[in-house]
Amino acid sequence: MVRVPLSRAQRERGEELGQLLRRARGRRSMAEVALAAGISAETLRKIEAGRIPTPAFFTVAALAGVLDLSLDTLVHTLSDGRQGPIAG
Repeated sequence: MVRVPLSRAQRERGEELGQLLRRARGRRSMAEVALAAGISAETLRKIEAGRIPTPAFFTVAALAGVLDLSLDTLVHTLSDGRQGPIAG
């Protein structure tokens, strides 16, 4: 199966997501947040660094729950006036 390369906008949105999650994590350790979300600290590190620009929905939902972020806020922040959060 060939994976279609991500657009520049999708990669940038992934970086924005990572920055938003990092700010929301604040002083909490990466390991603490990752454990509470049920993911590895390495996965969280990659998401925060933008190396996983399109994490799975349930991963984002788990992180949002741990970080007390609403999914609506994430969608609004990351859509930035585009036609929905997945527009390329």
